[in-house]
Amino acid sequence: MRDLNKIFKPDSVAVIGASNTPGKVGYIIVDNMVSGGYQGKIYPVNPNADGEIQGLKAYANIKDIPDKVDLVIMSIPAVFVNDSVRDCGEAGVENMVVISAGFKEIGEEGAKLEEELTALGEEYGINIIGPNSLGTTDSHTPLNSSFSQMMPPAGNIAFISQSGAMMVAILDWSVRSGIGFSKVISLGNKAGVTETELMKYLADDPETAVIICYLESISEDDDFINSMRETAAKKPIIILKSGSSSAGAEAASSHTGALAGSDLAFDTAFKQSGILRVETMADLFDLGLAFSKAPLPTGPNVAIITNAGGGGVVTVDAMEKAGLKLVQFDDETKARLRECIPDEGSANNPIDVLGDAPVQRYKESLDIVLEDDQVDSLIIMVCPTASADPDGIAKVILEAEKKFTKPIMVVNMGGPSFDNANDMLRANNVPTYVFPETAVKALEAMTRYARVEERNYTDCVSNIEGTNKEEVAKIFAKVKEDGRDTLLGSEAYAVADAYGISAAPIKLATSASDAGDLAEEMEFPVVLKIASDKILHKSDIGGVKVGIENREEAEAAYDEIIANAKKAHPDIIPDGVEVQKMMPSGQEVLVGMVKDRQFGPMIAFGMGGIYVNLIEDVSFKLAKGLTCDEIDEQIENTKVATLLKGYRGEAPCDIEEVKEAIKRVAKLTIDFPEISELDINPIFVYEEGSSALDVKIKLD
Repeated sequence: MRDLNKIFKPDSVAVIGASNTPGKVGYIIVDNMVSGGYQGKIYPVNPNADGEIQGLKAYANIKDIPDKVDLVIMSIPAVFVNDSVRDCGEAGVENMVVISAGFKEIGEEGAKLEEELTALGEEYGINIIGPNSLGTTDSHTPLNSSFSQMMPPAGNIAFISQSGAMMVAILDWSVRSGIGFSKVISLGNKAGVTETELMKYLADDPETAVIICYLESISEDDDFINSMRETAAKKPIIILKSGSSSAGAEAASSHTGALAGSDLAFDTAFKQSGILRVETMADLFDLGLAFSKAPLPTGPNVAIITNAGGGGVVTVDAMEKAGLKLVQFDDETKARLRECIPDEGSANNPIDVLGDAPVQRYKESLDIVLEDDQVDSLIIMVCPTASADPDGIAKVILEAEKKFTKPIMVVNMGGPSFDNANDMLRANNVPTYVFPETAVKALEAMTRYARVEERNYTDCVSNIEGTNKEEVAKIFAKVKEDGRDTLLGSEAYAVADAYGISAAPIKLATSASDAGDLAEEMEFPVVLKIASDKILHKSDIGGVKVGIENREEAEAAYDEIIANAKKAHPDIIPDGVEVQKMMPSGQEVLVGMVKDRQFGPMIAFGMGGIYVNLIEDVSFKLAKGLTCDEIDEQIENTKVATLLKGYRGEAPCDIEEVKEAIKRVAKLTIDFPEISELDINPIFVYEEGSSALDVKIKLD
């Protein structure tokens, strides 16, 4: 892991491209460091400088500086950057932020410069942030080595942004929002240090409580899931990911490929890593605010105190959708609440203290509710009635916050009349919101994150026994030698069999006599179907015959299928006819895989059969790092799970057999990365055991 500490805590900083001309980026960076209170040494570097820059001794070259420089800020035209990086490398510089633009964002020539920049960073061991970066800030050092207009307010939120414009907008907004930052980082083009490396560093940063990110892409990482699981377990990570992945965009030849949405791989990767994903900038900072100020809840049970009945109803509706639970108070708590709330109010949850509630009524209700062991967290709402005292209520909330370790979300439903109260609360680590739905969303995310530490991340795929990797390698080699990318049914069955996936036997017949022999060997009834990777809709051309009961029927069916195929596709020579054992019906499920270019194999499970694309009852998990708990969760997230457990008197199916199929498909696709798609549909699941009927495998 890179040591990034001197990017944020340097004893000395050199600004290459420093300037005496107000308005220039090199001027702004030096000025920001000086006016921001940086206490280390600042070395302006500019070959055209005349002795001093902004009152500081200037140097013509980084090599002229007599001391070792911890951090270089580079702001010169792109064409000169790489030569300057070489000078920095020879001078022993280990950390650099490249502000300069004009790299891959402008096209091919810029991309070549950026490739060279990356190579130079690796050659000299320089941690490079950028290029095309707005810079970085650390409000605790303090160090503003960016060309933003201001140093952000000090706090414990670390913000990583792939967009410089988004970063400056947020910093400007944060001044009045009550949000404070530990570090703010503009990633730029990510030619060196990546967002995952920064997240790992920030997870161990004592000044950071929560990491929030605006990202347009995720850097390549062979072990993203496992590395981010370790990171997210230390600190909450909240990501707004714009754009979409390639998953499913080009792969729709199988049911699984058609069901994989464009952004699904990122969603799946984040969920399996313990990362919280949001959809809007507002959510990003609303959740960041909550995590930065409130303790984590120990459970999902929420109490509500409000001076407006309507607000309580809205909050309950939002909680139900979010999966939070409304605490049902016991008789003792209700009796205590009735003593301080008028009869017109309500001692039930949500607690209505009425619109005329004085500060004392809020205080007594707060203490009673927070003393109840059933309550994991509290949402308290204040509407600006004529008798409401926002500042007084804020003071009693702060008194309660000091006595109890439960999260308190304050909803001050108004505007300017709450400004002072909101400032007071946020300054003392109590998050405040304008609307109850926002508070519920933040509380749900905190409750979900609190369960991350309870997760069992034991890999249940890598140690599977009973697989024959060598046999599968031989089958794939033959397919490639034949110039094909799709396996025949008999070959796909052999692959499934080699990995212990229960499937109805399929064998390839190349003559009518072969078909008869194989049918007798399997025992009747059997199915016959044309064997060709070039004929997609086999039933439409009379290429499938079912319910074959004896040898004579099998031989006649072979000849008829071959004849039908030649008639429909005279230009295609089929490989023969496949003979498959007919299996009794069971509950139909699908297990499949589509390969995401970034995260690798993505395993699908859901309802199988002919209506799979119509019903779209499917759940996805990434194969790498897949755990037994995640497989359980994957099954539970589908409607077919209810049918597998037994529905309306039906006997339950063998769910353990389903889990085994998911594990073994995951293992197969990890062992053989050349598999681009795999589709097993349907799998008949019985009271005991299962049988896959149709296995499709496609190679890159």
